[in-house]
Amino acid sequence: MIGKHSGVSLLVLLSVAACGADDRPRRTSRAPDTLVIYLAASLTRPMQPLLDSFATRERIIVQRESGGSLEHARKITELHRVPDLVLLADQEVFPQLLVPAHATWYATFARNRMVVAFTPRSKGASEITADNWTQVLRRRGVEVGRTDPLLAPAGYRTLLMLELAERYYREPGLSAALLANAPARNVRPNAADLAGLLAAGELDYIYEYQSVAEANGFRFITLPPDIDLGDPTRAAHYSTATVRVQGPRAPPVTYTGRPIVYALSVPIAARHSGAARRFLAFFLAAPTRAALRAAHIDMIDEPVITGTGAPPELHVDSLR
Repeated sequence: MIGKHSGVSLLVLLSVAACGADDRPRRTSRAPDTLVIYLAASLTRPMQPLLDSFATRERIIVQRESGGSLEHARKITELHRVPDLVLLADQEVFPQLLVPAHATWYATFARNRMVVAFTPRSKGASEITADNWTQVLRRRGVEVGRTDPLLAPAGYRTLLMLELAERYYREPGLSAALLANAPARNVRPNAADLAGLLAAGELDYIYEYQSVAEANGFRFITLPPDIDLGDPTRAAHYSTATVRVQGPRAPPVTYTGRPIVYALSVPIAARHSGAARRFLAFFLAAPTRAALRAAHIDMIDEPVITGTGAPPELHVDSLR
């Protein structure tokens, strides 16, 4: 005869037997890894789908900060914040500000060029051409925007492009006249913020990267190769232009014209360097490079590495 506590005892015995029937070790859930990326603002729109794909595939948390490349560098040098990976719009930022104290190497991965972007709503949109853009952008009532040269390479590249344009068109005072129609109220911290104002109709024209204009569906004027900073074979010509940028609390900086080249690195003190290396393998693989080209990023076929200590994921053999 079964006592009143026997039902409970039987359930316990059945539970123990069931556990004993499968003594395989149970998987313990692993906390997702993390990847902190500082991303040039001009890369934000084309990169976001790839970051989402990588996060899902690798079961990783991607923390992205977009902004001006100089702004990112100063987060590292002045605020002592350390990302796991940094992708900047100017390769020269690395030797000027980050190497060797914060990184031992950097690698180029993409090119770009300057354009004049606009929309169908822009004043003079129906008549502007590659031949008359300097006249249209100087008209009274036309709102022109540009990027802050203290925060982003697109800002000082705009100044360099205008210096080259003044010589190309043989028109003394052209650069100053064009800048007068792009006043401080129309200056924004980075390329993405500037594109947002054009898309909203608050600006008529902006000096912008071609990739950003294409990614946003803007119309744009293609500038002569002698002034657009987009032709590597014209490096010597671009270097004849220099601009001096003065900040409110920093000594002046002189920038020299160079072809537009993007570069990346993993900082020395990166906390998740393993995750960064996995992302590099994904980022530089042929399918990803093809996707970025389709998203208007002019990817370089083979990254050029400067410095020492670059991970094997960057070497050519690993990309094929």
